[in-house]
Amino acid sequence: MAKTQDFTATLKDMMGAFPVDTTALEGAFKSTATLNEKLSGVALEAAEKSAEISNKWTKDTLSKLNEMSKAKAEPADYAKAATDFASASAEVAAENMAAFAEIAKKLQSETVELLMAAGKEAAEDATAAVKKATNDVTAAAKKAAATK
Repeated sequence: MAKTQDFTATLKDMMGAFPVDTTALEGAFKSTATLNEKLSGVALEAAEKSAEISNKWTKDTLSKLNEMSKAKAEPADYAKAATDFASASAEVAAENMAAFAEIAKKLQSETVELLMAAGKEAAEDATAAVKKATNDVTAAAKKAAATK
């Protein structure tokens, strides 16, 4: 019977012939993880504030509905209660929508700032990597020229 050949040693030799500097990859991973952490923090803060507004809005609406649902002495009082509820609800809705808009505006601003900072950092890292690679290639070329 034929035995299958073990390629482990061959693969090790082949991979050893092509050394890879993983520091750039590790740095990119750490930068990405840090950026994701910051973006998540901004998004979670916005979600928390939105939930607080929604919760308060719901409590206010239920409180006003409670007042509106109470028995009235005159039929006209029911119409007045409904009108008061509708106008108060419209006013509160406008206030809450403005609050949601402020949260969205802040979220957008902070996200853009984070992405701009990350882009600047990535550009600086890329420039440093290209400079290092250029220096390494130049040194290798000089070494090869000297050995001729």
